[in-house]
Amino acid sequence: MHFKPETETRLNELASTSSRQTDDVAEDAMAGYLAEVAEVRQMLDGRYDDINSERVKPIDGEEFFESLRRHAE
Repeated sequence: MHFKPETETRLNELASTSSRQTDDVAEDAMAGYLAEVAEVRQMLDGRYDDINSERVKPIDGEEFFESLRRHAE
């Protein structure tokens, strides 16, 4: 993988302070990132299914923020 110089510097520093190889640090970071993306995708798909099946009803964003403003006053 190719990184920007500042990212590569940070990767090297982290590898050095953790006594690990840069490849291992990068592998762990990518694995964690991909797991997080998959989790978010699953959550969003579930929310979409909830709305699509009408188990939950969407709310208007402007109305919601207006109700927050009124409540704060």
